[in-house]
Amino acid sequence: MPHILVAGKIHEAGLEVIKAAKGFTYEQVMDVTYEAYAPLMPKADAVLLRTQPLQADLVAKSPNLKIVSRHGVGYDAVDVAALNARKIALAIVGDVNSRAVAEHTLSLMLAAARRVVAHDHASRNRNWNERNKFDSVELDGKRLLIIGYGRIGRRVGELAKAFGMEIVAYDPFVPEAAKDLHAELARADYVTLHIPGAKGAIIGTNELALMKPSAIIVNAARGGLVDEAALDQALRARKLYAAALDVLVEEPPKPDHPLLSNPHVTISPHNAGLTAECAKRMAVSAAQNIIDYIAGTLDAKLVVNAAAIGL
Repeated sequence: MPHILVAGKIHEAGLEVIKAAKGFTYEQVMDVTYEAYAPLMPKADAVLLRTQPLQADLVAKSPNLKIVSRHGVGYDAVDVAALNARKIALAIVGDVNSRAVAEHTLSLMLAAARRVVAHDHASRNRNWNERNKFDSVELDGKRLLIIGYGRIGRRVGELAKAFGMEIVAYDPFVPEAAKDLHAELARADYVTLHIPGAKGAIIGTNELALMKPSAIIVNAARGGLVDEAALDQALRARKLYAAALDVLVEEPPKPDHPLLSNPHVTISPHNAGLTAECAKRMAVSAAQNIIDYIAGTLDAKLVVNAAAIGL
């Protein structure tokens, strides 16, 4: 009887999918940590994985593993080559989180532009004169550069248009998008990122130097796409107006992380896609992917390494 390991807390609707399926056993650990789920992997035929790492050494210790089902669409922390070598499927959810991530991107953009967190803090501390600094800026009429023009990027563009923004997209794989990133960075008032993780930062010291001192950058995609040290320095030197980040290289960050003390940064805890509605959709989809794969009915489009494992 296939045994499913649910590695972390998920919406109850996802567990109901597993409970309702015939011929399966399951167990769940609530902590979203490597230490919590790794000891249970040797007896798992399938794992529903949140954001924890899954590297080759743990794959080697999981002799029964047949499918890894990600509770989301990213898989940067998963060693795909190790899965391919064992013909283990890596499934992701379909288009269930683009709306939530796009909304969060706009909320971060607005929070940074209108200095929502700083003004909230000032108001609670009876510093009502904070309003007279006139240091908030608007979205209307500003140029938004969207880096990565897939489902999320396009949805961000649609929402931003409602605020009167001029939309420009950069994506080498989209014919209608701009192809010169540096030129567009120099013209942009706002920049948002919506691409998969890369081996290094795509926005580093040189790219930040091209941007307007009044520009705002938002990253709700992957930690490391923006060089954190360079970003911190640019903001403190007032060579960039503000930044808003839902993702960091190390999560959670250490208490002494420079960006945590930077007054020009708004940070959220990697929760862009974790609305109540989206959490339910992701949990149901991730659980159903396991059931369908074991039954031989999973849509190959949801399997990242379908070609490598002969699916």
